[in-house]
Amino acid sequence: MSLTVHTQQRGEVAVISVVGELDLATAPRLQEHITDLLDRGRSRLVFDLTQVSFCDSTGLATFIHAKNSCDEAGGFVRLAAPRRDVLRILEVCGLVEVLRTYPTVERAVNPTAASS
Repeated sequence: MSLTVHTQQRGEVAVISVVGELDLATAPRLQEHITDLLDRGRSRLVFDLTQVSFCDSTGLATFIHAKNSCDEAGGFVRLAAPRRDVLRILEVCGLVEVLRTYPTVERAVNPTAASS
């Protein structure tokens, strides 16, 4: 399966839409995208996981690496709208305590906004 990555800037936050399976074969593509954003001074990242159908340990490591890099740069990493299977992997691995997860992209971009 392939992976598609697209970024949309929302103010100071880069929303990275990830589509497909995130695994050993596709994670390097996402890592390159993240590295490019960091090189351009973008350290506030929200990953839209709405269309990620699978995520293995390599994908999880990519998010952790991104978080560490963004933390060092004074930014953040937030995961938005993971599917049930992906959320379960995050829970089982104990990463929901490390990677902030939000039910929607909008809440991840602005977590202090009132719910509608």
